[in-house]
Amino acid sequence: MFDTKIAIVVREDLAMWQKLNVTAFLSTGIASQSPEVIGELYRDKAGNVFNAMSIQPIVVMAADLATMARIHGRAIERGVQASAYVDAMFATGHDAANRAVFAETGPDDARIVGLALRADRKLVNKITKGAKLHP
Repeated sequence: MFDTKIAIVVREDLAMWQKLNVTAFLSTGIASQSPEVIGELYRDKAGNVFNAMSIQPIVVMAADLATMARIHGRAIERGVQASAYVDAMFATGHDAANRAVFAETGPDDARIVGLALRADRKLVNKITKGAKLHP
């Protein structure tokens, strides 16, 4: 059992490709913030080497726009550094453009479509209250 919890919350009304894209991007933010969460390389019985992955389970949840806004606010209020994805990032094509459109949003007007965080288990549960396990 882990003292921390990793949760990724995506907006439930996104297209499936968007949910997958956001989840993939947000998980890299968790890995960059917490490199200790990455385990050892994987090897199959033939000796082929595969990338190391998270040593900890990642819970993927879904929420509506209003709940996403509350989760975003709670993470900020509690000082939990998170990975965030805003809807305007779907229209960009590279990292610099993503950061530029992200910088144009603030806590009160950000249309968050995904948020990922890793923190104390109980704290993550409080922050993500209202989100459901993704179906």
